[in-house]
Amino acid sequence: MPLSPDTARRVDGAIARAQAAGRVPALAAAVVRAGERVHFAGVGDATPPDAGHLTPSDTGDPTPPDTGDAGRPDTGPGTPPGRRPAADTRFRIGSITKTMTAALVLALRDEGRLALDDPLRRYLPDAPFAGVTLRHLLGHVSGLQREPDGEWWERSAGVDVERFLAALTPEKVAYPPYRSYHYSNLGYGLLGAALARLTGQPWWDLVTARLLDPLGMTRTSYHPVEPFARGYVVHPWHGTLHEEPRHDAGAMAPAGQLWSTADDLLRWAAFLADPLPSVLAPATVAEMCAPVVISDPESWTAGHGLGVQLWRRGERVYVGHTGSMPGYLAVLAVHRPTRTGVVSFANAYTMPGGGLFALAMEVLETVIDGEPTPPRPWLPATEPPADVAALTGRWWWMGIEFQVSWDAESGELVMAAVPARGEPWRFTPEGSDRWRCRSGTNDGEVLLVRREGAAVVALDVATFVFSRDEWPPR
Repeated sequence: MPLSPDTARRVDGAIARAQAAGRVPALAAAVVRAGERVHFAGVGDATPPDAGHLTPSDTGDPTPPDTGDAGRPDTGPGTPPGRRPAADTRFRIGSITKTMTAALVLALRDEGRLALDDPLRRYLPDAPFAGVTLRHLLGHVSGLQREPDGEWWERSAGVDVERFLAALTPEKVAYPPYRSYHYSNLGYGLLGAALARLTGQPWWDLVTARLLDPLGMTRTSYHPVEPFARGYVVHPWHGTLHEEPRHDAGAMAPAGQLWSTADDLLRWAAFLADPLPSVLAPATVAEMCAPVVISDPESWTAGHGLGVQLWRRGERVYVGHTGSMPGYLAVLAVHRPTRTGVVSFANAYTMPGGGLFALAMEVLETVIDGEPTPPRPWLPATEPPADVAALTGRWWWMGIEFQVSWDAESGELVMAAVPARGEPWRFTPEGSDRWRCRSGTNDGEVLLVRREGAAVVALDVATFVFSRDEWPPR
């Protein structure tokens, strides 16, 4: 369902103000809720008519074998001047690429082909980094410096994996592993190389086959494909444009190579909110979104999970990633509990006036606050099984009252304090009189049903014994 006219006007106003204040040629933003795009807005010109454009030979784009639309560089006549960005306009997404590299690592972990605590050297024996694990690299706690050797990789033609690895030296370690947060693009180049060595397949082939194709992300590509927005640096004093080259990042591609559209990247945002199990298990995506490190230890408003950034604003936590490459900025942010996400793009390398991330947060909060997710209607339930019915009702622990109820739709026991405080504990059956908690402070703990004969007399949750008596048993 589209946004209400009032919310849509507020979102469009925020986008228009950000484009003007940020002095970017073109800005696009889109919102997804429960897997459906509910709004898109594009402002400005993706290819301004007064900007000189690079020819294909000037861009640094290679001419690879024809791999279809997803792999073909821009060799056509170019996007018509003055084109307003649309939902199918490609922008470079920069480090949002890292979220897909991380998803590949987790998928192979789930298949038993690797372990997150494996040393990097198990897959890249010549890497001169003792003690660095895949988990360290995913969470930016490897201690590795931010960039590889040589010229600034984002603005230079990339090298192949062998040359990339040969240039590494032990001096690239800035800190002992896991001592502190230090963002490392280099780490994601190494993860891509490890994936290729383990599987015998190029990183891009893995992304395409395991993520993009199953999710229908047909317009996410390795190279720019028309229609795409040209990327610029805006002169700080007189507002003229300098078009940036679009190099193939080579071995560093897993850190920031990809291009995508608003509609395609909304599919990825929707996946992070509500995963498709055939691509990646929901529990694994939840693991990706759990904090590995806090990146601002003074205020605790930002951190990293396994491949995703985390941001706290008020009582909400958002997951996703920002991205930048010369000439481009991008943001993907998701509020998982409401399955609401935003993607935004700008075709400039700088954006005064708050930046693209501030816009993404403003749009997300405008939508969530202005149009709260309606509660699901209550429906009468079916009778629980007799052995489950005996577990429901009031229970006590140390003078504190709890209520156990039955969720017929999910097949879970739900245990909550009375009055309610904190997240309820939801238990799934694991065998006779054994239940496993999947939420709240007891997540992962076991509930055992204590009986005397056939009668249920107590519930044992991680050695905390709940009885029908208000007072603790002696």
